[in-house]
Amino acid sequence: MRIALTHLRTSIVFFSPMVADPLYPQIREELKWLNRETGEVRDLDVAIARITASNPVHPQAIPGLQTWLKKRAEGHRRLARLLRSARYRRLMEQTLAWVESGPWCTKRSKQAAKERARPIADYGASKLGQWEQKLLRKSRRLVRLDARKRHRLRLLNKKLTYSIESLKELFEDKEFAKQKVALKHLRKAQRSLGQLNDNARGQALAAALRRDGVETPLQFFGAKREKNLLQATQSAYRKLAKLKPFRN
Repeated sequence: MRIALTHLRTSIVFFSPMVADPLYPQIREELKWLNRETGEVRDLDVAIARITASNPVHPQAIPGLQTWLKKRAEGHRRLARLLRSARYRRLMEQTLAWVESGPWCTKRSKQAAKERARPIADYGASKLGQWEQKLLRKSRRLVRLDARKRHRLRLLNKKLTYSIESLKELFEDKEFAKQKVALKHLRKAQRSLGQLNDNARGQALAAALRRDGVETPLQFFGAKREKNLLQATQSAYRKLAKLKPFRN
């Protein structure tokens, strides 16, 4: 669900000049709400997987694990209630109707008509180029970014990756050779940034449980591991910058 949701939100942002209409802000905020709710459970799943990996043969012997499992079970029950709620059903119905026949597709202004008539390959290459340059510009400060800003860089990386994947059939085979290599570099950066983000989210969860007096067996990255992940990310971005997949 989270992967599909991210693909949908990325597509909406990618084509925002065309799909902006009076319903857009509300749908965008509701999709953000759903992503946030599912993310909380996902973070617990990842943290518990890391905890149990420390003693896969006898996980029941890990101190504090039962409290983490209880917290996850509560999160699952809460999410199940949410997915049965009227708010969720309304969001699905409104989003489907908006995608298929929302006000955005019938706007009659000259600018709206011009945006809709633009060849998608031309628009796609231009938009991907803008996002690529923005990503590379932000990545130059990678080692100085805090966890929150690094997370935002990861989201931009993910948006660019998903958009290239969605539009790859629009490019000629010869031109897409560069895009395929670009995807490889972006995915490498995504893996490293994802591990750093999971570590930061795990620390936040552990801190919350410690405030309640719960032991936290989750192991966190040391300085050396974090440095290696940052170097791997920087290396991927240097190769992407040299490749120039959307620039001549």
